[in-house]
Amino acid sequence: MDAALRDAARPKAFWWLRVHPSQPLSFFEFWPGWLFYAPVVLQWLALGVRYGSPLLPTAANPRIEAGGLCGESKTSILDQVAGEARDWIAPYTALITDAEPARDLPKAEAALARARLSYPLVGKPDIGCNGTGVRMIEDRAGLARFLADYPRGVKVIFQQFVPYEGEAGIFYVRLPGEGAGRITSLTLKSAPMVIGDGRSTLKELILKDPRAGLVPHLYLTRLKGRLTEVPATGEAVRLVFVGNHCKGSTFRNGTGEITAALTQVVDSIARAIPEFHFGRIDVRFASLAELRRGRSFRIIEINGAGSEATHIWDPSTRLVDAYAAQFFHYHAAFVIGRANRARGHRPLGVRETLRLWRQQKRLMASYPMND
Repeated sequence: MDAALRDAARPKAFWWLRVHPSQPLSFFEFWPGWLFYAPVVLQWLALGVRYGSPLLPTAANPRIEAGGLCGESKTSILDQVAGEARDWIAPYTALITDAEPARDLPKAEAALARARLSYPLVGKPDIGCNGTGVRMIEDRAGLARFLADYPRGVKVIFQQFVPYEGEAGIFYVRLPGEGAGRITSLTLKSAPMVIGDGRSTLKELILKDPRAGLVPHLYLTRLKGRLTEVPATGEAVRLVFVGNHCKGSTFRNGTGEITAALTQVVDSIARAIPEFHFGRIDVRFASLAELRRGRSFRIIEINGAGSEATHIWDPSTRLVDAYAAQFFHYHAAFVIGRANRARGHRPLGVRETLRLWRQQKRLMASYPMND
């Protein structure tokens, strides 16, 4: 990694921005997107001027559409993983919803049979982000509901559910020509839960929870059909399935858990994807000890230039450190894009990037609510 990127990654100490680790939310964790990302946008524009193109990150991963900045197909990335590295991926299949809804279920069951997939499954859109439209599918009736809720002519993925309890986002960066890449961020994700007391309704439990009660809008709409339920004493109720911060999952900075063993395995997987240099690999893992050893995990998704080092959403993260991480990673995307441009890979044009972005926004607006 070049000196400029190392310097960009070095956080500064501003004691007045520190958040006490015991706080359930950081003060900026749920700022409006336009507010939090304004400095990032300014940096992006400045880097565009410096490196000659604001869309240079679309060349960061030349074999992925738009470098994975927006509008890319999830299966098109997973399909590129070659050789033994494919064993790390949770098995999946995909289909396009039929113009005639009655045909969807038999088509899906045939696809599942060919891929040798069994319930439970995870269903999700092939183009999308932030966990939109992701659902658990427990049985045939759940499969039928999933298909009925999706618009026509949309490609959806069915992936074998990985029963490991842990989930993590592993950010990977490798400059073209480097002998090995490195893990620059590790996020440990967990689903928020409330514990029943035999008296309170689910809504009451959410509202009095130290964290969920501060952002109840993330859960109440999704669980509106269950809010009057009274969970039994000791019963744990999971509030969200999808491992996404903006949908309500809890993130913890696991960067201190990065080991040489894990880095070696992740690097071998990333290098099995042609021209993959920058992005986040999302996994489910059996235990933190096993993850440190680079064992007992399965990949559920691989993201490119549009992905984020999500450890910044740990409630104890300082604002200055969050921006240091953002600035480092997007600077790296430009540096990698510049190197790939010198190798003959052209960044995407403005018109095509806008087309992909608009397509993604349109599709996401049509998807059902996630679990």
